Amino acid sequence: MIEVENLSKRYGEVSAIRDVSFQARPGQVTGFLGPNGAGKTTTMRILTGFMPPSSGRAIVAGHDVFTDSMEVRRRVGYLPENVPLYRDMTALGYLKFIADIRGLRDGRRRAREVLERVDLVHRADSRIRTLSKGMRQRVGVAQALIHDPEVLILDEPTIGLDPFQVLELRDLVRVLGRDHTVLFSTHILSEAEQICDQVVIIDRGEIMAQGSPQALRSELESGRPVVLRVDAPLDEAQALVNALPEVERAEISADGITATPADPELDPRPAIARAVLERGWALNELRSVAVTLEDIFLEVAGSHAPPEEPPGDAEAPAETPEEDEVSHA
Repeated sequence: MIEVENLSKRYGEVSAIRDVSFQARPGQVTGFLGPNGAGKTTTMRILTGFMPPSSGRAIVAGHDVFTDSMEVRRRVGYLPENVPLYRDMTALGYLKFIADIRGLRDGRRRAREVLERVDLVHRADSRIRTLSKGMRQRVGVAQALIHDPEVLILDEPTIGLDPFQVLELRDLVRVLGRDHTVLFSTHILSEAEQICDQVVIIDRGEIMAQGSPQALRSELESGRPVVLRVDAPLDEAQALVNALPEVERAEISADGITATPADPELDPRPAIARAVLERGWALNELRSVAVTLEDIFLEVAGSHAPPEEPPGDAEAPAETPEEDEVSHA
């Protein structure tokens, strides 16, 4: 379980995140969505104990990240955006090394278990530098899993992968979500829609919206245009729909007839269906225009003016070199 209340992080006069509040529940994948520079990495680094907040409170697996940081680190598995790997080690050797650092008993056995879980046991003795980017990401996930943490925090895990590798990693994240609390950061909105049970949308350091993709979509679908396809001449169908008081206007489109509701609070589809059936036409399709997470993001974030940006990276201090340091979380 992750509980975040009014979390803020300031760099001098500039706030990277402001009053961020959300929850991530066990047995779910929570998507943390936003464009680059929105504050995702800053928030994740605070949750893993990598840096302290300026104000606010965060509880991870029952422990406060500020007052009980070491206990949080024991209960969190973290995959940073740039995976810290020793590339001259084998996959098995690297994971055993991580297991030893964490004080696990029988580190070799545990390393093999997590390699099997991420479907890499057949490359256990391969040097990490010889693995593909997707395989290296899986090694990174394996190091986050090595101590069987309650919480998994994955920062942009599919960046730089080819389409097949992305699909494989998405499937892995879905499976991990059954047994762990997973916070999954991405700026690819369609990706979150396919993986996540709930989403938290952040932009310019502030939470814009949160909830299940279905709930956010339903909320935004209110007042959306509807699409009609019937077995009738398009101009006659357009005239029929235009004459309905529930419809503001109807236009011929590539999908058939697109009708805009006269009242955003009311669904015009029942009235349209009745009118079509009274004419004796066959009703082939009548649906709301689909709403995607991209639509939701543009709706909730588009009206906010950007604040002044700090010099350099507003998210956080520069990453440590990939080959020089092992993750602290």
